[in-house]
Amino acid sequence: MSSKNILVTGCAGFIGSNFVPYFLDKYDNYTIINLDLLTYAGDLDNLKELENHPRYKFIKGDICNRELIEFIFNEYDIQGVIHFAAESHVDNSIKNPGIFIETNVNGTYTLVDVAQKYWMDKPFSYKKAYEGCRFHHISTDEVYGTLNETDLFTEETPYAPNSPYSASKASSDMIIRAYHETFGLNTVITNCSNNYGPKQHDEKLIPTIIRNALQGNPIPIYGDGKNIRDWLYVLDHCKGIDLVYHTGKNGETYNIGGRNERTNLQIVDRICSILDEKVPKEKSYKELITFVEDRAGHDRRYAIDASKLEGELGWLADENFDSGIFKTVEWYLGKYKMELNK
Repeated sequence: MSSKNILVTGCAGFIGSNFVPYFLDKYDNYTIINLDLLTYAGDLDNLKELENHPRYKFIKGDICNRELIEFIFNEYDIQGVIHFAAESHVDNSIKNPGIFIETNVNGTYTLVDVAQKYWMDKPFSYKKAYEGCRFHHISTDEVYGTLNETDLFTEETPYAPNSPYSASKASSDMIIRAYHETFGLNTVITNCSNNYGPKQHDEKLIPTIIRNALQGNPIPIYGDGKNIRDWLYVLDHCKGIDLVYHTGKNGETYNIGGRNERTNLQIVDRICSILDEKVPKEKSYKELITFVEDRAGHDRRYAIDASKLEGELGWLADENFDSGIFKTVEWYLGKYKMELNK
């Protein structure tokens, strides 16, 4: 197989920094060009193990910077894009929606427009050297809005985003769809449920629970704690992305979910039980749970039906929630113990 350079955006973030080592390890015919702006969510420490990797290059820059994107395509002859880069913290999108629109909408447009012009002569006609070049857009289940108690999101669920974050992601999905329909660009979209695992940003739910517990601080839970999410172990998500990028059908969307629905209360309860076992204190960590005022527009339940991905492409999650959360807690224990000992 000939060697290919692919542009992967946002690799210093949580999911990207789990994806790149997995992908480079699995395939020896790819070189990854990582474009990341290193905003609050990106951290090069997440990619320490790749610093001297011969098939990995890091470029600090903004996906909205068209000149830079064009330079990267020309300089590295990019033959595929996997687009992770996004502003994704819902609380931040409530405080400052503009950044989300800029990055998630304009940034995605810039990337896909440069790719289409670089790879194609005209609509529905790829240049000879770039046939099969694909643009894989990573999205979220939040574009579908909120669910009742029983239904699941499928690829046919109408979009009904409720936060500035999910609205910006829904917009970016529509741009990708338009480039497939109008120009014949080879695209795939994956919408995933809540990821968890190593390297997640400290502000997110699971790292926050573990960190506060270890420090003996109150563990904040929004509202009544009964919001339900479908939890997906990050490496299972990476394997799903790999599968869709290589074997997904042109123009299709695939939902990736863990079939692990839990309320926030169940999550915090499970983590505290593991910590009580691993680093016991006089009292159970569960006594630190504190309820705080709910966030604005907080969707009640998300859950994904991944049967299209399972049935058509043969994907299956390797981790269930109990195995995945145990690995996750162990990883953060290592991280936070080191920080506490500094």
